[in-house]
Order: sequence, then C-alpha cells, then structure tokens
Amino acid sequence: MEATGAGRGSGAKKDMLTNSEISAFCAQIAMIMKSGIPISEGVSIMIEDQKNPQGRQMLEQIGEFLDTGGAFYAALEHTGKFPQYVIDMTEMGEKTGKLDNVMDSLYTYYEREEAISKNIRSAVAYPMVMIVMMLMVIIVLIVKVLPIFNDVFIQLGSEMSGFSRGMMEMGQVLSRYSVVFIGILFVVVLLILLARYTKKGQEVYQSFKQNFFATRKLMDKMASGRFASAMAMMLSSGLDIDQSLDMAHKLVANSKTREKIDKCKDLMKDGESFSSAIVNADIFSGVYARMISVGFKTGSVDNVMNKIADMYDDEIQSRVENTIAVLEPTLVAVLSIIMGMILLSVMMPLMGIMTSIG
Repeated sequence: MEATGAGRGSGAKKDMLTNSEISAFCAQIAMIMKSGIPISEGVSIMIEDQKNPQGRQMLEQIGEFLDTGGAFYAALEHTGKFPQYVIDMTEMGEKTGKLDNVMDSLYTYYEREEAISKNIRSAVAYPMVMIVMMLMVIIVLIVKVLPIFNDVFIQLGSEMSGFSRGMMEMGQVLSRYSVVFIGILFVVVLLILLARYTKKGQEVYQSFKQNFFATRKLMDKMASGRFASAMAMMLSSGLDIDQSLDMAHKLVANSKTREKIDKCKDLMKDGESFSSAIVNADIFSGVYARMISVGFKTGSVDNVMNKIADMYDDEIQSRVENTIAVLEPTLVAVLSIIMGMILLSVMMPLMGIMTSIG
C-alpha cells in the first residue's frame, strides 16, 4: 500500500488517506487476518514491505500502539488518517470477532468509491483540456493578433469595425487589467482548494452540486449508489438493518439522502418492512425494493445491495459519458464558431480593401 497521504502529523484532517489508500490498507489487513497471522505481526510485515516513508511512518505508529496492548481500531484513530466510520466499523468488527469480514467489506466499498471517482475524472479530463486550450487560443487572438490586424487596417487608410473591433477592445481590457484578472483567477483557485480541503468548503460544494440543475440527478444517483454500497458493506459485516442504516447515514454525504434514511428508520419503527420503507422513503424505486424483498427471503440482502450498487455504478458511468458526449462537441462547436467569426470579421474587410487597391 503506497499510503502517500500518511504520516504527516497525527490527527491532521487534511492528511486523511484517499479512497484508494484506505482500500489497499483494508485489503492487506483482511488478507493477513484470513491467513491466520496476528494483526501486530501483520503490521510488522507491512512495514517491511512499505517503500513510501510516509506510509511506513503511519504503519509504525499503528505497530507501536498495538505493541502497548491497544486495540486495532484505537490504533487507527491514533494516526488521525482514517475517517471516523472506518474506525467505528473496525471497532464493531473487533468486538464481534468479524474484523476480517469488516476489512474485506471496507476494501470493496472504498474500491468502488475510487472507481466511480476515477471514471468521472477520466471522462471529464479530455474535454476540459480541449476547452481550456481553445479558450487560450481565443485569448491570444483577441489580445495579440487583432491589434496587429488593426495596425494593418490603419496603414491602408481604414480601421476595424463591428464585431472584430469589439473583440479587440475586449482584448485590450484583458491586457490592460491582466493583473486584476490574474488576481480573480487566483481567488477562484483558492476557493476551489478551500472547497476541496476544508469541511465547511466541502459542505458548500456538496450543497451546490445537489441543487444545481445540471448535476442534481447525477448526485442523487451517486448518493443512492453509495447508500446501497454502504448497506452491502454493513450487512455483510454482520450488522442488523437498524445498525446498518445508522452507519450508512454517516457514510452518505448527500443531505437529501440522509433525510430519506431518517424517514426510512421512522417508517420501520411504525411497523413497515425494510423493503416497503425503502420505497416510501424514496431511496430506491419499486424494482430495487422488490429485489431487496427477494433478498430477505433468500437470506442474501448484502448480495442484492451489492448488485444494486453495481447497477447504479453503470447508470452513473453511462450518464456521465452521455453528458460528455453531448457537451464536448457542443462547446467545441461554439468556441470554433467564435474563432471563425473573429478571423472572418478581420479577413473579409481586409480582402475587400486589398481588392479595391488592386
């Protein structure tokens, strides 16, 4: 496990392990336990194999804590690198004697989380790079190229007008106040970093994505998929439905889905079955609820939840790809038209002047 985010100050929330790092760590612990190796000895083996200095430092912290007789979940908490629900799940696993199953479930959960994030990043990266490059070309055109054409027009006894002149004046404003625009860009980047690395920023960012019309449906699907994945993890770890709902509530960041989970718990208290409460709380559709009902009858609810989570993953991937497939050519076409209009607004009058002179 290359725990690149580990070991840089105990308890520093900003140094939390990433999804992929948590997944790799849990997979190794599960494998060690299933091999019959004690955790303290297994951590020692992991330290020997660890090449990353920061990852080694974190593992050494865990090993030292275990050597003093501390519990494994307390050792994880001591490092300050693991989310609270990982610690809570580990504590539950230790107390029930199902730590290997819990680690296996956490590995599967975080592996799925990382796969979703990676798919979205890879789908968005290429069109974003293309759009940024085209915007840079447009900026160079209006800031550097149009003034040169304007000088040519002046030398020929004319001047630019209409659209081309407006774009040139915009370029002059960009050039004149470049320091201001760079400052605004710096502030925007700073706000993005705050949204990424601070709790309050993440809450504001999540709220924006949940309510913005273009991302609302996608975020709802992601929240439902995360809920299904979390329930699969809890149930396969030996928790009952009520405990699983409580833990899933901690895992799901979407405030609307949390409200639905609370509603589901209230409905169950009133005597409704879990599958019925799921539908009435609007967490899943009727089809998924029927799948859960069948899962209860066959004793495989965790497998059904895993299947539902996989189906949501496919839906999310398909939705992202379809959105990008429509958005990418549209934005490229719009930017290409703008570039073409700029060039034509300059070249056509220039050709007319050259023809009249000829």
